[in-house]
Amino acid sequence: MPLLFSYGTLQQENVQLDTFGRLLDGSRDDLPGYERSTVEIEDRDVVATSGKTHHPIVRFNGDPASRVPGTVFEITAEELANADRYEVPAYKRVLSKLASGRKAWVYVDARDAPAEDR
Repeated sequence: MPLLFSYGTLQQENVQLDTFGRLLDGSRDDLPGYERSTVEIEDRDVVATSGKTHHPIVRFNGDPASRVPGTVFEITAEELANADRYEVPAYKRVLSKLASGRKAWVYVDARDAPAEDR
């Protein structure tokens, strides 16, 4: 089963219920080499689901000392596709190595997403 790392709205219970149809069980982890920022969300459906007009987003900076805390969830391939539909074009899904050593999918700033797995 795929792993999904979330540092933002996919950790919210209401977003999980709307996106996955269930609450996810996860564990804490960190995403090294990234820094957190925000992005304005203009998609009305996404704003209605999250209740927020600005969402967290992470940008790759390559500094191993930079870490973004979050939660890792084990999900199905179908649920990963649902997450893809939830995220707006500002995000790109990439496979990244977490501080724990596990590899997980994470949605990062599409403008500077790494070209290869980290």
